[in-house]
Amino acid sequence: MALESLMTEFFHDCTTNERKREIEELLNNFAQQIGAWRFCLYFLSSTRNDYVMMYSLTVFENLINKMWLGVPSQDKMEIRSCLPKLLLAHHKTLPYFIRNKLCKVIVDIGRQDWPMFYHDFFTNILQLIQSPVTTPLGLIMLKTTSEELACPREDLSVARKEELRKLLLDQVQTVLGLLTGILETVWDKHSVTAATPPPSPTSGESGDLLSNLLQSPSSAKLLNQPIPILDAESEYICSLALECLAHLFSWIPLSASITPSLLTTIFHFARFGCDIRARKMASVNGSSQNCVLGQERGRLGVLAMSCINELMSKNCVPMEFEEYLLRMFQQTFYLLQKITKDNNAHTPTHEGYFSCLDIWTLFLDYLTSKIKSRLGDKEAVLNRYEDALVLLLTEVLNRIQFRYNQAQLEELDDETLDDDQQTEWQRYLRQSLEVVAKVMELLPTHAFSTLFPVLQDNLEVYLGLQQFIVTAGSGPRLNITAENDCRRLHCSLRDLSSLLQAVGRLAEYFTGDVFAARFSDALTVVERLVKVTLYGSQIKLYNIETAVPSVLKPDLIDVHAQSLAALQAYSHWLAQYCSEAHRQNTQQFVSLISTTMDAITPLITTKVQDKLLLSACHLLVSLATTVRPVFLISIPAVQKVFNRITDASAQRLVDKAQVLVCRALSNILLLPWPNLPESEQQWPVRSMNHASLISALSRDYRSLKPTAVTPQRKMPLDDTKVIIHQTLSVLEDIVENISGESTKSRQICYQSLQESVQVSLALFPAFIHQSGRSWLRAPLLGGLRVQMGVPFTEQIIQTFLNMFTREQLAESILHEGSTGCRVVEKFLKILQVVVQEPGQVFKPFLPSIIALCMEQVYPIIAERPSHAAFELFELLFRTLHHNWRYFFKSTVLASVQRGMAEEQMENQPQFSAIMQAFGQSFLQPDIHLFKQNLFYLETLNTKQKLYHKKIFRSAMLFQFVNVLLQVLVCRSHDLLQEDIGIAIYNMASVDFDGFFTAFLPEFLTSCDGVDANQKNVLGRNFKMDRDLPSFTQNVHRLVNDLRYYRLCNDSLPPGTVKL
Repeated sequence: MALESLMTEFFHDCTTNERKREIEELLNNFAQQIGAWRFCLYFLSSTRNDYVMMYSLTVFENLINKMWLGVPSQDKMEIRSCLPKLLLAHHKTLPYFIRNKLCKVIVDIGRQDWPMFYHDFFTNILQLIQSPVTTPLGLIMLKTTSEELACPREDLSVARKEELRKLLLDQVQTVLGLLTGILETVWDKHSVTAATPPPSPTSGESGDLLSNLLQSPSSAKLLNQPIPILDAESEYICSLALECLAHLFSWIPLSASITPSLLTTIFHFARFGCDIRARKMASVNGSSQNCVLGQERGRLGVLAMSCINELMSKNCVPMEFEEYLLRMFQQTFYLLQKITKDNNAHTPTHEGYFSCLDIWTLFLDYLTSKIKSRLGDKEAVLNRYEDALVLLLTEVLNRIQFRYNQAQLEELDDETLDDDQQTEWQRYLRQSLEVVAKVMELLPTHAFSTLFPVLQDNLEVYLGLQQFIVTAGSGPRLNITAENDCRRLHCSLRDLSSLLQAVGRLAEYFTGDVFAARFSDALTVVERLVKVTLYGSQIKLYNIETAVPSVLKPDLIDVHAQSLAALQAYSHWLAQYCSEAHRQNTQQFVSLISTTMDAITPLITTKVQDKLLLSACHLLVSLATTVRPVFLISIPAVQKVFNRITDASAQRLVDKAQVLVCRALSNILLLPWPNLPESEQQWPVRSMNHASLISALSRDYRSLKPTAVTPQRKMPLDDTKVIIHQTLSVLEDIVENISGESTKSRQICYQSLQESVQVSLALFPAFIHQSGRSWLRAPLLGGLRVQMGVPFTEQIIQTFLNMFTREQLAESILHEGSTGCRVVEKFLKILQVVVQEPGQVFKPFLPSIIALCMEQVYPIIAERPSHAAFELFELLFRTLHHNWRYFFKSTVLASVQRGMAEEQMENQPQFSAIMQAFGQSFLQPDIHLFKQNLFYLETLNTKQKLYHKKIFRSAMLFQFVNVLLQVLVCRSHDLLQEDIGIAIYNMASVDFDGFFTAFLPEFLTSCDGVDANQKNVLGRNFKMDRDLPSFTQNVHRLVNDLRYYRLCNDSLPPGTVKL
C-alpha cells in the first residue's frame, strides 16, 4: 500500500529532512481533500500499521474539529455510525495509543453533535461500562468525555460550552453510582469477608464522630480487614474507575452525589498504598510479575489518594460538607497510622505518606482558620480534636526518626537537588515538620511536651560522647568501634539533627504576644542549644577521627551545624528578650550572648568545613542584625573576630563566609541599638571604628587607583581581578544590607566608603570590557542614595555616557549576557534609585534621564527586545510613580474643587513617549515583560489615577483596550488572561458609555474573518454589565466566540453561501 510505504519512509532513520518535508506536504494536501475520510476509514479497517492508523485518525480529528460545519449531514451520519463500530470490533487488538486516539475522535464528534444529532452518544458509554466485556473501554470513553466536554478548548462557542457542562451535570449522579458499584463489586468479590460500610452518621453526632471512629471496634474491624488480592483485570478496571473519579471530582460541585459509601470505598482502595502483605508476597515469590503487581497495588493507593486530594482542594466547602471533612480526617489518620506502624516494611514510594500529609495540612489549615473565626468556642473545638492531634504529632515524629525507620529513611536520596533546590530527604523532613509546626500552633503546650523529651534523649547521647574521646598519635579519636554501637550512634545523630530542625521550626511560637507566657519553655530550649553549640566547638567534634569516617564524621558536622541553625532561628526571641533585659539589666541574657559568641568564634577559620563555617557566620549575622545587644562589641570573642578579619596576614575565608562575617561586623557598628535614644548611640566612636574596618577590608583595592605618577600599578591582571572581585563582593553586600536603614547609618557607611567609591569610578572605564561580573559592582553603590550627593551622581551619569557611543550601547544591549549588557542594566538600576529619591535634590536630572531612556536606550530595545528592557521599563515606571508632579501639576484649587479643574499638564511629549513605549511592549512576545508592564500601568492607575487623566482618556485609553483585546484574541499570552481582563475593565470603567457605544462597535467592525451577522451576534451577546465579574466574563465570551466564528468560517468549503 502506497500510504504504508510513505509512512515507513517518513519515520526511517535514513530519510533526509528535505524528503520528510515533501512527504509531509503530500500527506497534508491529501488530508485537506473533501472525502479523504472515506479512504481513511478503509485504511483503519484494513491495515495493522501503527503509522497509517495514527495518520488516518489525525485526518478524522482535523475534519471534526476544524471542518465539521461544512461536512454534508449524510457523511456525518456515516462517520458517527462507522467509527464506534470499528472501535467495538477491534478495541481488544488495537495498540492502546491507537485505541485511545479513536476514543478521543468519537468523543470529539459527541462534543459537536450530542444530543441533537448524536442522541445515543452518552447512553452508549453507559452501556459499555455496564457490560462486563467492555467495562474498561467504557471507562476510557467516560474519562475522555470528562476531559474533553467538561472543560473544552476554544473551538466551541461559550453557549455550547455551557450547554455541554449542563448536560454532563445531569449525568453525574448516574455515573458516580456506576463507578461506586464497580469499585464495591470488585472489593466485595475479592474480600475474604464482605465489608459492610458503617452507618452514615447524622450531622448532630459529628461532635463525637472522630472519637467514635478512632476508637469504636466496628470501624477498627472494618478498616483492619485484610486487603483483597486482585487479579490483573480487576486491578486494571479499578485503576480506570479511580482515574475517572479523580477527573470528575476536579470539576463537579461538592454535592449530595458524593455519598459516604463512595468516600468509604475510595479510602478502602487508598489502603493499597500501604499494603505490606502484598509487597511481602511479591518479595517472597520473587518473580518479576509479582513485583509488578505489588507496584500496581501501590499505584491503586496513590490513585485513590488523588481522588481525595481533588475533593480537599476545592476552594469552597459548603457547611453540609463538614461531615465529609471529618470522615476524611479520620480515614487519612488511619492510613497514616497504617503507613507508619510497620517499621520494617519498605513502602515502594513515599507518595502515599505525602498524600496523607497533604490532606492533614489542609485539615489543620481548615481547623486553624475555623478557630480564628470562632474564638469564643476555641477550647471546645480544640478539645474535640486534641487526642487525635497529639497522636498525629507522635506518629509524624516517629516517621522522621531513624531510630524507628532506618531502612526506609536511608533509601531517601540526600544528594540530588530537585527543582526547589532540596533533596528527597530534605523534602520529606520539611513537609513532616510543617505538620508538626501546624499542630504546635494549635496545641503549643502539648506539642512542646511531646517534642522536647525526644530531643533530650538524643542530646544525652551526643553530650555523652566526650567520655569516649581518646588521644591517639594522629589526634583525638572517638573510641566507639563496635558495628552495632556505630549504627546506633549514626541513627541517634541523624535524629538529633532532624529534631534540632524541628525545634528551630517552632521558634516563631514563642515570640510576640506569647513571649511572657512561654518564656520558661523557650529559655530552656535556648539554654540547651547554647550549651550544645559550645560543647561541639570546644571539643572540636568536627575534627575527631571515627571508626566509620564516611558516615559518622558528616553526622557530627551536621548536628553541630543544625544546632547553630536552630539557635539562629531563636534570634527574634533573643531580640525580644534583649529589649526586656534592657529594662531589667539581667546578667542571664548577657551570659547567653557571650557563651554563644564563645561557640561561634572558634569556627570562624579556614580549618573548619564550609557547612559548619557558614552556619556559624549566619548565626553571627543574626546576632549583629536582629538581636543587636549594646555590649556585643565589647565581648572578647567578638574582638577576636574583628582582629582576624582585619589582619592582612590571616588566611581569607571562602567568599561566602568572608562576606557574611564582614556584614556582621559592619552591622555591629552601623545599626542603631534598640531602646536607646540618639544621644546614647555613641555614633562618633562607632563611625571611627567603621572607617578603620572598611579601610582594612579595602586596603589592597585602594592601592589599585591610578595616579598621575603611576597611571596603573604593574600587577598581573589576574591578581588585580581577584582583588577587585573579593573587595567589591564584600563592599556591595555591606551597602545592600544598610540600604533600608536610617539616614545616620547610611551616612557613616558612605563616609567610610568614599575613597573606595572614587577608586571604583577611576577603574570602571579601564575594566568595562573585561569579562566577568566583578567590575559591574563598581558603580553599584545606589543603596547609599542621598549620601552620594549631586556631584557624585553627576559623575556616575557622566562616566557612563562617556563610555558608550550609540553604536557601543546598541552592541552591548543586544549582546545578551555580555559584560556591556550587564553594565547597562546596573546603570539603569542606579538611575532607578536616583529617580525615587524624595525632595528636590535630584529633580534637575529628570529631563536628562528621560531623554537618555527614550532617545538612547529605548530605540535599541524597541527594535530587538533584550533583557535590559525589564530594567528600562522599571526605570520609566519609577520615574512616573515618584515624580508624578513633574507631569501633572496639582494646584490647591483643583484639589479643593475635586475634579472641577483638570490638572495642569507639563512635559507632555515625554509623558506621551513613555506611554507609547508601554503600549508597544504589549506587542512583544515576552510574557514576563508583558506581565511586569501591565502591573506597572495598573499600579499607576491605583495610586495616581492614570486612566482618568484627560490626556490618557482622550488619546490613549481605547488604543490600550484595543491592544489588550487583540492579545486575548491571538492567545499569545494566555497565562495572563485574568490579569488582562481586569486591566480592560479598569480602563473601560473610566468611560463605560464610550466603551459600549463607540469602542465596541468600532472594534467589531474592524474584525476580519467574521461576517456582519456574526458581528451583530457578538455585539448583542456583550451585555452592558458594569460590575467586574460580569464584565470580564463578557470580554472572555467575546474573545472565545470571535475565535470560534473564525474557525467555523475557515472550515466551510469554498463558495458556501452563508445565510
